[in-house]
Amino acid sequence: MRLLLQRVKRGSVSVDSRLVAEIGKGLVILIGVGHHDSEKEAKFLAEKVATLRIFEDAEGKMNLSLQDVGGEALVVSQFTLYADTRKGRRPAFTDAAAPQLAEPLVEIFVQHLHSLGIPTQMGVFGAEMLVEILNDGPVTIYMERSPQD
Repeated sequence: MRLLLQRVKRGSVSVDSRLVAEIGKGLVILIGVGHHDSEKEAKFLAEKVATLRIFEDAEGKMNLSLQDVGGEALVVSQFTLYADTRKGRRPAFTDAAAPQLAEPLVEIFVQHLHSLGIPTQMGVFGAEMLVEILNDGPVTIYMERSPQD
């Protein structure tokens, strides 16, 4: 499972010009699911995200977590995180999980974040989305957890 975290002042998702999710201070989380991912990876990464210290304290140091600052999360499914660009000029996405596996694992990730006290919203799985991100910092962090970790 792969995540791209963006610390934001605000973020939103629209589908067909209709706002479907919106957050204030927190994280926009782009999530990709691989073939061999399971509930174990989803829960591990949700816990890591909730407690990762990437928000600034009173001294301007990254010492606070999403839980500490009372931040929100906006989770957007993005199979393109599994793009393989090693050959040719067109990315291959063969390492991305099929929607039947990916969608339930994204939902588990979201539910676990919510159970950890993080107000969490989602984009629309499989939809063409317009994602607006007001990156704060900018802070962008890539995370990965594979079944063999």
